[in-house]
Amino acid sequence: MKFGVVIFPGSNCDRDMMETLSVNLQQQVIPLWHKDKDLSDFTSSDCIVLPGGFSYGDYLRCGAIARFSPMMQSVKDFANRGGRVLGVCNGFQVLCESGLLPGVLLRNAGQKFICKNVFIKNDAQNIVLKIPVAHGEGRYYADDDTLLKLNSNNQVIYRYCNENGAITESANPNGAFNNIAGICNASRNVFGMMPHPERASSPLLGNEDGKQVFQMLFNLS
Repeated sequence: MKFGVVIFPGSNCDRDMMETLSVNLQQQVIPLWHKDKDLSDFTSSDCIVLPGGFSYGDYLRCGAIARFSPMMQSVKDFANRGGRVLGVCNGFQVLCESGLLPGVLLRNAGQKFICKNVFIKNDAQNIVLKIPVAHGEGRYYADDDTLLKLNSNNQVIYRYCNENGAITESANPNGAFNNIAGICNASRNVFGMMPHPERASSPLLGNEDGKQVFQMLFNLS
């Protein structure tokens, strides 16, 4: 399986993501510049990753300018053909702005930038993971109909919880609706999440919980 990591002006987690995928998960990784368009080396069994950071300085809205980059037009076509796409933090914001995922990421409820470890879990697996977050606009919002569809179709891939797995208001770092930390599309090939699994995938960092995120989403050994 190949991973392509898109680099926008203002990306600052691209190296972290490439290091995690290539070194800690032993996957082939190809950097992709935002002005390029060619994804002919990738098949639907591969994955394009939109990393965290502040693409285009987060002017206008987070991800609002990055959605118009030449590479994003190719990423949308790739996803619509069944290719897998993962957006982390700013990458999640770009996916929502691009219409590849529903909803939007708003300013945190406390109006402050948050940088700390949080706990998340997948409803089906019920395994609690400790993963860092670092964002100012991570409060997931969608209208009632969209939230109903996401929950009914099991499209919520992660929710914020406490260390015991309880989904509580106090465990929600940013005020996200339904404690949503990550979602996927109806076809289950496009994934977005605010927490950073690439920052929790190495014994050198004292935390390898992030590996379980990649293993769950992409069946990596």
